[in-house]
Amino acid sequence: MYIPPHFAAPSTEDMHALITAQPLGTLVTYTADGLDANLIPLELDREAGPWGTLRGHVARANPLWHRFDPQVEALAIFQGPDAYISPSWYPSKAESGKVVPTWNYATVHAYGTLRVIDDAAWLRAQLETLTARQEAAFATPWQVADAPAAFIDKLLPAIVGIEITISRLQGKWKASQNQPRDNQHGVIDGLKAHGDPQAMAMAALVAQHRKP
Repeated sequence: MYIPPHFAAPSTEDMHALITAQPLGTLVTYTADGLDANLIPLELDREAGPWGTLRGHVARANPLWHRFDPQVEALAIFQGPDAYISPSWYPSKAESGKVVPTWNYATVHAYGTLRVIDDAAWLRAQLETLTARQEAAFATPWQVADAPAAFIDKLLPAIVGIEITISRLQGKWKASQNQPRDNQHGVIDGLKAHGDPQAMAMAALVAQHRKP
């Protein structure tokens, strides 16, 4: 991924936070037929390995788990907030007119060797961890134990576990860091006026990284 220095992710902690907040990753693997991509919720264990470990599962019917090349790194892409940036938001537009549109975004690329895990106990633990995190915001969180045990036992053979020990972690925070402070303020105001959740999230990111 092309990362100019001013757009580099602030820290490993920030990249981990984005993965945790946006766990639906695009998992890219290499197969005999070329590249394959699947959207998969991936749970991050920050303490397992120097960069963390990603765990998830796929349907047994999904050929991903037996067609990938284990000699080639897998890539999991996690997308944070993104937003179109209009040049009309820049005060410098009125001064010189030398402005163009762009797109702001935050993304993390996690690389590592993919491992397949076909074990009922591991799968149950992974499902419980993933479900507990996603259900935590609800007033009455659902948990795996709420379903009949025989029902869950019947479903477990229909999925296969996957695990990626992260060997490389790259992040790009494109949040108007290359703009002068007045333009950054204009971007924040423009995004806030737009008002949708993605725009508001990007406004917060620009504000976090604006010039002092």
